[in-house]
Amino acid sequence: MTHPIRRILGITTAISLACGAAVFGPALPASALYGDVQIKPIESNISAKSWASVKVSSGASTADLAIDQDDQTAWIAEGTPSSQWLTLDLGGAYDNVRKVGVVFPDPGAVYQYVIESSANGAGWHVIADHSANHRPGRGSIDLFTQPGTRYVRVRITGTSPGATVGISELSVYNYLREELVLGSDASWVDNDVAEGRNYWVNPLEADRGAGPHLLDVLKDRGFEYTRLRIFNEPRSEGTGDLLATPYQGPERSAEVAKWVKARNMGLGVDFHYADSWADPSKQPKPRAWAQLEFGDLTKAVYDYTYAYIERLIEQGTTPDKVAVGNEIANGFMFGSEAALAGVTNPAYFRNEPEIYQSQPGGGLLWNYWRSTDPDQQRLYDEAWDRFATLSAAGIRAVRDVSAAHGKDIKVETHIVTSGVEGKTLEFWNQYLTRIKAKGADTDVIAHSYYPQWHGSPEYYESIINAVAAAHPKYKIEVAETSYPASGGGGTPLPNSPYPRTVQGQADALQRVFQIANDIPNNQGLGVLAWEPARWESLFRAVPGMTRTYEPNASIDVFTKSHASHVVEDTVYSAALVGDEIALPDSVRVLTMADGSAKPVPVVWDAVPDGGTGAAGRLTIRGSTTFGSVTAVVDVVDAYAGLHCDRTITGQYSGQLKVTGGVTCLDGARMSGPVSVQAGASLQVNDAVISGGVNAEGAGTVVVCGTQIFGPVSVSGISSLTFGNPRLGCARNTIIGRLAVTGTQWWNVIAGNAINGPLSCSSNAVPPVNNGFTNAVTGPKSGQCSTL
Repeated sequence: MTHPIRRILGITTAISLACGAAVFGPALPASALYGDVQIKPIESNISAKSWASVKVSSGASTADLAIDQDDQTAWIAEGTPSSQWLTLDLGGAYDNVRKVGVVFPDPGAVYQYVIESSANGAGWHVIADHSANHRPGRGSIDLFTQPGTRYVRVRITGTSPGATVGISELSVYNYLREELVLGSDASWVDNDVAEGRNYWVNPLEADRGAGPHLLDVLKDRGFEYTRLRIFNEPRSEGTGDLLATPYQGPERSAEVAKWVKARNMGLGVDFHYADSWADPSKQPKPRAWAQLEFGDLTKAVYDYTYAYIERLIEQGTTPDKVAVGNEIANGFMFGSEAALAGVTNPAYFRNEPEIYQSQPGGGLLWNYWRSTDPDQQRLYDEAWDRFATLSAAGIRAVRDVSAAHGKDIKVETHIVTSGVEGKTLEFWNQYLTRIKAKGADTDVIAHSYYPQWHGSPEYYESIINAVAAAHPKYKIEVAETSYPASGGGGTPLPNSPYPRTVQGQADALQRVFQIANDIPNNQGLGVLAWEPARWESLFRAVPGMTRTYEPNASIDVFTKSHASHVVEDTVYSAALVGDEIALPDSVRVLTMADGSAKPVPVVWDAVPDGGTGAAGRLTIRGSTTFGSVTAVVDVVDAYAGLHCDRTITGQYSGQLKVTGGVTCLDGARMSGPVSVQAGASLQVNDAVISGGVNAEGAGTVVVCGTQIFGPVSVSGISSLTFGNPRLGCARNTIIGRLAVTGTQWWNVIAGNAINGPLSCSSNAVPPVNNGFTNAVTGPKSGQCSTL
């Protein structure tokens, strides 16, 4: 496809809704490529990231337990149950979070809640409204599309009586953005063509697919962008002699730029400002510039950069992005300061100091960083100033030539991360401050990542996100990464969890894609695989075919890492021991292309024989046309209920006054009325009450399977359950009226026989019958008129 590179490289948060190539659901095996690989679209739980945090309405000491990735722990709210909430801060805005999961602590309870998202913590958008839920279960998966989401809030609006109010886990899932640029540095393609190498997608098939040009295969397999390195005058690293064939020199790279643009791929230019490899340990000046005084060196950088970019523009191959230097964490174009830095590479730089070290250059003196010696600190600052001066010259050249030709070419600064604490942040703080002081600035700050040199994926992610947080106006790119598919007997590279196999190669690359994609505020720009046909290659030589290469199946991570659909992949339910399990006939699926969601049928595996024979957790698998689904069913001895402080059974004579705590009537026979006073709670099961029930300002009142001879008046209480067959609370019979006013929280009146009027008014939550109609001989009025 033609990728809108200029829009991508611009500062934008608009979401692209172009459909991804993969369907989220079952793993998709690569086909007709070398090796066996299972590739799933990338899904990332942002609540598990170190930069995510939570705030709560109460119970702050346990708040972090709601995002500790352990559903056996929980944030527990304190005080009154009403109006409790938890807000998850994702640490920045995300355009492609599409799924939220919430798990509550009580498996036998009903939770009523609303899930909302916000960009700023002020205006809220409803993701899902479960405030009318009356089915027991630990939680839900909900799908949504709301670009710019930073905050996700769960407001608990009600619970069944006795439920633990809190949240065990809140998860928010991010998916690979379409605008994340996935490509490579394929500079060796000029060698490939010169050497007669042939690349085919399926070289052993009758239809060989894309090829024989490497760029055709890369384009076919989802690579959108190609970076080209530029050596000034290509030389041997050992001798310093000019190469007979000037690979990756200006002339040859200008020709390769035509190949890239002819394929509608994005083009990057990576100036090494050297005649051979430039990386953190070696940054030699070009020989033609080696003996220039510093002012002339600065001018040479400007003139050379301007002239080459202008040449590319004039031949119709305008680059989308230009890197001013390659892996310049230690500076670049080393000169006389190298003696203080202890730099000895490459060999010709070391062996010809009279040429390469005769004049100052742009090398940094990290050995003087944090020195308390005034002279060393002065040398440190002077080295930084020279480096910034040269960098600013290159940046200004890109800006000036872009303006002169009416082009929008972005500038990149590319380093490697350091394992020394604080060094990477020191680099960016010094660099960005100094180049801005010289009238220049970059657009993209980029890092290489190879685990054997730069640490574990988790360490790298922490560094990248620390840089992004410190410098939020810049885009972040992984400018180089790779991982081998063989070697070492398959053992992982140092610092990596991934084996050196085709599957490990796919997983390692996907992890880097995920790191770039998960940077808050959509700062991640893209990921480039370094020399995918040559170094830790994504290709193998085809046995029996001369100079012919085919891709590993791992190359499909470039097309199959995007989700086209997101499935409601987990449903939660609860059942009593011995009961049948009822599962939904459908789940919802979200289409990434347009953000729409619709139900799709689900086919469940059979429930195991005796599956509800004992309390515990049961997992049932299901399938849809968009992927698999899991039902998590908690089998409980009893649904959530109040804890009794006092229990009355048998015969009880006279009036009962409940003045505090929780009083339970279990099979009791009451010969007088029952009154429940402010703050106290009452739970009644299979009782007979002569004289009626009155509750004013009470906590919770639960009445199940009971005969009441007399009026029932409930006013200003927190929670009412008067029959609820759905949760095993049997119907009641009242000889008299039932009046309910001012209930603040849970409010269920279901399946009762009422020989008198039923009236309800001023309840914060209108009462519901959960599908079990009340048989009422008198009039129904107010909020109870439909019960």
